[in-house]
Amino acid sequence: MKWEHALKDYKLYLKIERGLSSNSIASYGLDVEKLMLFLETNHINVTPISISKDTIQQFIYDLAKLVNARTQARMISGLRSFFNYLIFEDYRTDNPLELIESPKIGRKLPDTLSIDDINSLIEAIDLSKPEGERNRAILETLYSCGLRVSELTSLQISDLFFDEGFIKVTGKGDKQRFVPIVNSAQKYINCYKNEVRNHLSIQKGHEDTLFLNRRGKQLTRAMIFTIIKQLAEKINLNKTISPHTFRHSFATHLLENGADLRTIQLMLGHESITTTEIYMHVDKSHLKNVLHAFHPRK
Repeated sequence: MKWEHALKDYKLYLKIERGLSSNSIASYGLDVEKLMLFLETNHINVTPISISKDTIQQFIYDLAKLVNARTQARMISGLRSFFNYLIFEDYRTDNPLELIESPKIGRKLPDTLSIDDINSLIEAIDLSKPEGERNRAILETLYSCGLRVSELTSLQISDLFFDEGFIKVTGKGDKQRFVPIVNSAQKYINCYKNEVRNHLSIQKGHEDTLFLNRRGKQLTRAMIFTIIKQLAEKINLNKTISPHTFRHSFATHLLENGADLRTIQLMLGHESITTTEIYMHVDKSHLKNVLHAFHPRK
C-alpha cells in the first residue's frame, strides 16, 4: 500500500464515515503528509503497513525540535487516528503510536471579553461606511449566538427564523442545531440585510449567503479575523482576541448569570457536556457567590 493511496482513502473515511468538516480533514491529512515528508527526506522506505514504532519515535523526536508541545500533541493524536483507521480497515493489527505518549500540556483558553469590551468594540465600528452595518451585525451575531467563525460565514438568509426567535446553524460535521437569537441582533441583521446587502451585486451561488464581501461573495474566515483585529487595535484593547473569543465570552457570561451547563452545551453545539465544562472559564469569585447563595448551610 502506497502512502498516497492510504491518505486518499483515509480522507474519504473522515468525510463519509465520521462526517468531519473540510478544515478538520485537511488538518488530519497534513499530519500524515508531514510524516511522509520525513520518510522521503531521510530516505526511509517503509509503507503505512510496515512502518514501525521506532521510525515513528524518530519522527516525533525530530518534530519536537521544530514545534511546540501543543502542536506536537495534536500531530501525535492525528497520526494515531490515521493508524487506527488502518486497523479498522484490517490493513494493520497494531497502532505504532499506541505506546507513544503525548507531551503534557495545559488547556489554553482565549481571553474573555467583558461586556464593556464588547460594547467598545461595537461602538468603534464606522457606520458611515457600507461595511459598517455588516460588521456590527457580525459582532452582534457572534456574541448573541456564540457561533464558531465557520458557522457565521456559512449562515444563510434561509437559516433565519426571526418570527420564532431562532437561527439554524450548521456546525461541525454538517450537524445542524437551532440557536436562539436576541432581538437586538435580529434588528442589526435586518438593518444590514435590508439597507446594505440589497444594494450589492451578488455573485451566482451566493444569493442566500447572509454576510457578503463588497464583491458579493461569502466572507472568508480570515476576513472576520481581520475585522476583529482592526477594531481591537482601534480601541487599544490589550488582549489577543479572535472570533472565538466572542463565543467563549458568550458562554462565560451566560454561566455567570445563572444559565445551566446543559443549556449552554446545546447552544454551543458540543456533543459532550465534558467539552463545555472544560471550555468554560469561571472565576473563583463566581463559584463562591453561587455557594453562598444556594448552599443550605450558608
